Amino acid sequence: MQKSLLFWAALLVLLGGIPLHAQETTPESVTTVFVILMENHNWSQIKGSRAAPYINQTLLVEGAHAEEYYNPPGVHPSEPNYLWLEAGTDFNVNDDHAPADNHQATTAHLTTLLDSAGISWKSYQEDIQGDTCPLVASGSYDPKHNLMVYFDDVTDTNDPNSANCIAHVRPYSELAVDLASVNTARYNFITPDLCHDMHDSSGCDSKNSVKNGDSWLKSEVPVILASDAYKNGGVVFITWDEGEGDSDGPIGMIVLSPNAKPGYSSSVRYTHSSTLRTLQEIFGVRPLLGDAANANNLSDLFSTYPAVP
Repeated sequence: MQKSLLFWAALLVLLGGIPLHAQETTPESVTTVFVILMENHNWSQIKGSRAAPYINQTLLVEGAHAEEYYNPPGVHPSEPNYLWLEAGTDFNVNDDHAPADNHQATTAHLTTLLDSAGISWKSYQEDIQGDTCPLVASGSYDPKHNLMVYFDDVTDTNDPNSANCIAHVRPYSELAVDLASVNTARYNFITPDLCHDMHDSSGCDSKNSVKNGDSWLKSEVPVILASDAYKNGGVVFITWDEGEGDSDGPIGMIVLSPNAKPGYSSSVRYTHSSTLRTLQEIFGVRPLLGDAANANNLSDLFSTYPAVP
């Protein structure tokens, strides 16, 4: 089938039709990315844990994972790690304060590069309403886990009525609707609520935070994997923001994709800079942001690395 497609593409070029580079999309190309962020656990607390049967018995069998993935050295608590995934730096933020205190004026971050390249993106957040830009904590939602709302060009400088922010930062419940339609963005950043992301245990489904997160993944990941957006060139990255306490990890990184190596365990050393670099390479947006320029990409987890050269 692939040879047939290449034959017709070449024929069209010879006949003066579309240029050959327009036909370079292959089954290895990524069209849609999903990033799911979990919270505050070392990989040793997840791998082999009885509280995480879905991760261990399904995700690690079907996907590839890293054994040496770390949050950037000494970067704590949560918020600066989320900022790092967006910009390759923590901007010297060392707390979990709201955007009112820690908002950034720079445009040197991933979603701005995506906007400039015409690449759609959304941040899906559990326990938000969607009628305002969610700049303050409410219920089981906390903006410290929603990296995009810390950038002025996304929020019109902390405007709760920012149309741009409201259009891009949506309730998680809308993801299933978008997956069932043609409205799925190319880059989808997903934050479960404070129970489902393994952050909390008090007031949650169980007192075991790992179990709560594993159960949520078991419920939600199959919905993504069953979607056309995933089947037609999708990839899912599941990672954690930081190690337990002051630990830098290793923390988890699991990759689900038709191009990922099933059951593969990588010993390459990675950090959040590696994820950011990989996202930039997949979408073909430059310049490499912050420490992403110094990092290994995640190509070892793929049988065919689905990135723009």
